[in-house]
This record gives sequence, C-alpha cells and structure tokens, in this order.
Amino acid sequence: MAPVVDLSVPDSELSPGQLSRRQMFRRAGILGAGLTAAGVLSTPGTAAAATPERVRTGAEPRDGYLWLAGDHHIHTQYSSDGFYKVSDHVRHANAYGLDWMVITDHGSVAHAKIGVDKVNPDIVAARKIVKDTLVFQGLEWNIPAAEHGTVFVAPGRNELSTLKDFENSFDGSVKNATASTPQNEALAIAGLNFLADAVKRRRVEDALFLANHPARKGLDSPHEIRGWRDAQPGIAVGMEGAPGHQAAGIPKPNGGGSGRGFYDNSPSADSWPSYPAESYKTFGGFDWMTSTVGGLWDSLLAEGKSWWITANSDSHAVYGDASDRGPGSDFDANGKYNDPVYKGVPNLANGDFWPGFYSRTHVGAKDFSYTAVMDGIRQGRVWVDHGGLISGLVVRARQSGTGQRGVALGDTLHVRKGAKVEVAIEITLANVPNWAQFIPTLARVDVIQGDVTGPAGDKDVFTTPSTKVVTSFEVGKNTGTVTFTYKAGAIDRPIYVRLRGTDGNRGAAGLLGAAVDPSGPQIDVFGDADPWKDLWFYSNPIWIVPRG
Repeated sequence: MAPVVDLSVPDSELSPGQLSRRQMFRRAGILGAGLTAAGVLSTPGTAAAATPERVRTGAEPRDGYLWLAGDHHIHTQYSSDGFYKVSDHVRHANAYGLDWMVITDHGSVAHAKIGVDKVNPDIVAARKIVKDTLVFQGLEWNIPAAEHGTVFVAPGRNELSTLKDFENSFDGSVKNATASTPQNEALAIAGLNFLADAVKRRRVEDALFLANHPARKGLDSPHEIRGWRDAQPGIAVGMEGAPGHQAAGIPKPNGGGSGRGFYDNSPSADSWPSYPAESYKTFGGFDWMTSTVGGLWDSLLAEGKSWWITANSDSHAVYGDASDRGPGSDFDANGKYNDPVYKGVPNLANGDFWPGFYSRTHVGAKDFSYTAVMDGIRQGRVWVDHGGLISGLVVRARQSGTGQRGVALGDTLHVRKGAKVEVAIEITLANVPNWAQFIPTLARVDVIQGDVTGPAGDKDVFTTPSTKVVTSFEVGKNTGTVTFTYKAGAIDRPIYVRLRGTDGNRGAAGLLGAAVDPSGPQIDVFGDADPWKDLWFYSNPIWIVPRG
C-alpha cells in the first residue's frame, strides 16, 4: 500500500489496483492529508491497521458527500445468458475503481426456483473477501407488460426471502405476464407496492427499482413509466440513461459492429406504437429517452417528477475475454452454469465491458454504506459518465450574492419570487488514462433548462416545449479543475437545470431542432459507433422554485 499514498510515486507507475485505491483516497479528500503507509495504512494484522471502510467513513469532500462510483446491472453464471462467477465481477469491479455494485441475474423460472437461493452465498462470500466494494443482491425484473428493470434491497437477514417472494409473485416471465395488457400493467404496480410494503414493515431496510434499457424495444410506454413512479416514488426512482453493452458498437473486425447497447431492434406487437423509429437507437451511447433534449425524460422533469438517470455495464460476456461457459452445464436443472474455463481465444464479438471499465454511476453518499448509497440514488445525487471523461463534478444552485452554499443535484432550491439565481459548476478534468489508455479531454459543457409546468394531462406525452440548451461553456484546457457559473437570472416561475458534457468528437442538431439543441449527441450508426471515440457525461437536475 505504500506506493498508493506516496505522492512521489506517479500515477503511471501504479498497478490498476493501486491506482484504484489512490483514486479512492482522492475522492475521499484525504490523500496527502497525513495519510501515510506507516500511519493509517500500517501493516495488515496490526492493531493500527484501518480497513478501507473506516478510511472512507467520515472523510467528507468539501461538497459534503462521498461520491461513490457504481454499477447496478451485472449478470453472472446464475443468468441464462451469463457465465461469470460473482467473484469474477466483484474483483474486476473493485480493480476498476467501483465502490458499489448490484448483482442482477435475470428473473426466470429457474432463477426464481433455484438460482436466487444459490447466488446469495456467493454474494455474502464476496462481501467478506472484497471489503472496499459494496455488493448488493438484486435481480433483473421482467417487468409485467414492459421491459427489464433492476430491483435490489439493502443487505440483511431477509434480503434473500424478500427477493425470492417478489420474483415468484411478480416477475413477468415467471407469471407469464409479458404481454402489454392492463392486467399485466397492474401486476407491475402490485410488485412495486410489495417492495414498498416490505420496507414499511421493516422486512428489509430499503428497496429500489430502476428501469433498464427503457427504449431498446419500445416496451416501456410513457404512461407506464409515469405509473411506476407515481405509485411508489420512493421505490421507482429512475432509469438507465445509458444502457450497458457499450462494446457492441466497436466496429468490425475489432468488434461486433452492432449498435451500442445492442440497440438494434424494431417495433413488435407489444411496443408502444407512437414511438418514432429513431427511439430504437442510442445517441452518443445514451438512450433516446435521455439524449433527446425536450424529450421523454424532460417531460417527466417538467412535471416536477423526481426521475433519475444512471449508467452501467449490463455485463454478461466481456469484450476480448478468453473464457467460456463451464462444460457440462445444465442451467435448467441447476439454476446456474458451471464455473467458466479458459479457452484461449479472445472473443471480439462480446459486447460488454467489466463493471467500472467504461460506464459509471457516481452517487453522492453521506457515508460509505449500503443505505447511504441507496439514499443518494433516491435523492438524485447522481451523475454518470462514459470512458472516464471527467474525474469529478460538483454542482450547486444558489441565490446570487448571498454567499449561500446552495443545493446539490437532485435537490430543490426555494427562493423568493424575483430573486436572482446562479448555478455553480466545478469539474475535475480527467487526470489519468482510462482503460483504453488515453486521457479523455472534455471539450464542452451544456446547460439544459426547462420550465416546470405541472402534471401532464396526457400520461403518454413524451415532449415538453420549453426545455432547451440555454448556454454552453467551452472548456479550453485539459488538466486540473474548471469552474463555470450559469446565471439563471430572476426566477419568476419554477424551472429545472441539468448538465451534459462531451469530448466534442461527434455532434448533431437535436431531434427537436437546432433551436432546442444545436449540437447534441449524434445517432449511433452500426459499423461506426466506437464507444471510446464519443464520450459524454450527464447530471441529474436541480429544481429552482420561487415562493410568493
């Protein structure tokens, strides 16, 4: 551990694991503040030794939160289309710098009957072995009448039984309830109510649901998304702003040459018919619902609905990996595949990255704990990035000229009507190479603003007229920290503000026109969608509401 805390040793000379730990201490704000190998990090086994959890807990960065990177969508040998061990994913996620992760094997008859029980001991064992990455147990819910979603709970003695009861009672595949019918939509709401009741009765300490790859197949209609959120706003809190499977876009012959996120679908009988053709594609690696300024996500925010975005790996089979599914496996009988084996041939057709390798969801947590991560997600203290485009983001909305600290992402700033408001933005630029071995350069930051107009009369609306890019900041440097201030002006109506940033490699006018979004992400084209050559970050919003 000595090289990690010895700042005379440059980042370039550290191993990936050592670099991950140094970055952890940087995020915690304690590197160089008396942290020495002979002090806090003394020889393992001695009384003075400190675990990573104890180092992080209470080490508050100056914006008041630990910003913990994570991934809520990961598959193992307990998924019908996976094959890695839980420990494989946990060890890689830890090496690539993740602070938290969720194991989300597919809901299915075999998983509900066998797999959900068998994966739990593996998760519990991983928690003991890798102590500085929080490992949640969850599952990928086949949402009745809709697509997939992450469901996960806080660890505890009832985590397994709660997830098992939920899957057996409410999974669309288990209950043969995948068709888009009112009855199946009601079953999805009942599942969310079950989770809320489990928390209320203290069967589990906490539970969350996030919709996965929401536009991939056109199955998640606007009214269903609104229905989930409105039924249980403390459980149904958001969606993948960017799907996993980002390596699928690497062009042939070096990759599969598919769509980023495997967004290569067409409408089916269960797809919501009013979605446009471009909704089935990604834009700069982000889902159409998120990437369209003034689109579906903004239509929810314009109602004042707390609906957050995330990004993750959806890791099943890793690009370039040379392992294969264990021979002699019988998934239906055993609820799992045998442990993977080395086959010696790198598979360039695989579409995934290891957790933490490319996509990250950064959560502002009050401490290093499971419940703090879940609370941070629920509160919307979240920003996401691809490829390590930036190293840190602090956003505060505050009344101008008052010296107030202001409010953070996901929060609401209340001011008197007519008061002037500003949004302070501080970005720590990328300072080390990403896992593709280059240091990304942030070219531009966009500020997106919209009016809050109240509940929509039409539950299937997926546009909002007032939202647009209101200003852009050119970065102009590639090291250190940059700060910008957006002057929102005198506030005479409720608004929200969110951020987006790009490496500037690809861009196009937004789907709702250049007046709304002059240079947004470009639609991803099969055969020309290298994920490393088109990097973006997105933040969740801050609301600003006048009184009087």
